[in-house]
Amino acid sequence: MKIEIIGLGAGDIEQLPLGIYKKLTNTKAPILVRTMDHPVIKTLQKEGVLFESFDTIYETEDQFESVYQQIVERIIEKASDFTSLIYAVPGHPMLAEKTVQLLLENSEIETKIIGGQSYLDDLFTSLQIDPIEGFQFVDGTSFSRSELNYRQHIVFCQVYDRFIASEVKLALLEDLPADYEITIIEAAGSSKEMIKKVPLEELDHQMEVSNLTSVYVPPAPAHLLNHTFYRLREVIAELRGPNGCPWDKEQTHETLREYAIEEVYELIEAIDDQDDEGIIEELGDILLQVMLHSQIGEDDGYFNVEDVIRSITDKMIYRHPHVFDTIKVDSVDDVYKNWDDLKKKEKGEQRKSVLDGVPEHLPSLAKAFKLQKKAAKVGFDWDDVNDIWNKLKEEIEEVKAAIEDKDQLEMEKELGDVLFVLANISRYYKINPEVALNRTNQKFLSRFSYIEKQLQEQGKDIQETSLQEMDYYWDQAKERE
Repeated sequence: MKIEIIGLGAGDIEQLPLGIYKKLTNTKAPILVRTMDHPVIKTLQKEGVLFESFDTIYETEDQFESVYQQIVERIIEKASDFTSLIYAVPGHPMLAEKTVQLLLENSEIETKIIGGQSYLDDLFTSLQIDPIEGFQFVDGTSFSRSELNYRQHIVFCQVYDRFIASEVKLALLEDLPADYEITIIEAAGSSKEMIKKVPLEELDHQMEVSNLTSVYVPPAPAHLLNHTFYRLREVIAELRGPNGCPWDKEQTHETLREYAIEEVYELIEAIDDQDDEGIIEELGDILLQVMLHSQIGEDDGYFNVEDVIRSITDKMIYRHPHVFDTIKVDSVDDVYKNWDDLKKKEKGEQRKSVLDGVPEHLPSLAKAFKLQKKAAKVGFDWDDVNDIWNKLKEEIEEVKAAIEDKDQLEMEKELGDVLFVLANISRYYKINPEVALNRTNQKFLSRFSYIEKQLQEQGKDIQETSLQEMDYYWDQAKERE
């Protein structure tokens, strides 16, 4: 079977090449068209040319992918009954035509592309833009917001109807302001060309749309892109560049260490306070640390932020074979087991001890929690939680004994044992001791601040206030909570 694929151009019959016109008017082969909604078809019908369209498929299917697949299946089915047939599409066959791509991928049929005028030349002329500046041609029926590069000229094609126009608008509104000016182009380069500039928010209700409609989005100024990753990277690079900030230019991995710790604790505080705005801000501060370290690595010639991103992306894919591969899991416990097994394979000979991998500078309570968690994974654990509670009582008695002996070193050791057991109890009940203690610290700060505020309002000096009165306000603070 042989299928000749013809492009009808982007405008009226005046734009149709003479050779294609003659072929369409003189052929005896069936002429299939993706849609009848094209000015060339309407003109040729008046001249007696017969067409068979697939418009009804658009009405019965919700997804464009299934529409295109059905069209191709019907074309192949029809072609099996004829020596050859013609399949005509709007524009040029090799420009934004998914059905043509599907036909070309089918090795069982012979296909031949016969011309057709692309509307891109006319589009660039009408818009007066040069694609060398950077240009994206996007299928309005099938795109991802993450693919859009607002630093370039963007043209959405195949904006068939108001629904697609609405989908394009909603995606753009995630990144651009409602009053951002865009351009709607109808039948570019033809005698029926219409160009209208409108605010983005009016895209889907300013004019009728058809399969000859395109939407142009001009490059956005930098200040509108401050929410994008590439803009953040540009800002960090500029801060550390020749004309950047003296402080940023002097930073090293070592000088930034303390800030990383501070920012993590500030994030935990925002999470504990259920402060969404605070979480946004603190996550931004943590991301800043990542970007600064990455820029330092790039400036020194050792690594860049792409290396950082690649590392974590590869790790997440590798450690989630139940998502990205064929491994099956039945529970969260299975996920943990797979994670640990894959982690061991990753580290290989790097880690010789079960306890390797616990950060050296981790806070002591968190480190105790992590050490016992690792040991428990190989069976070094209590069989009964009651035994851990008994161990806690035993360690407390040993602290008391050390206190009675007034042995400072033993007191320190035994109190450390108490804290170590408490970390183990936390692990058993799946409570992070650092998070738990931080909550208590915040609670203490809140209640004590309340005491100070009450005394200050009464003109009292906290240094001269009795414990009984402070306890009174402490209980008030508890009730308020």
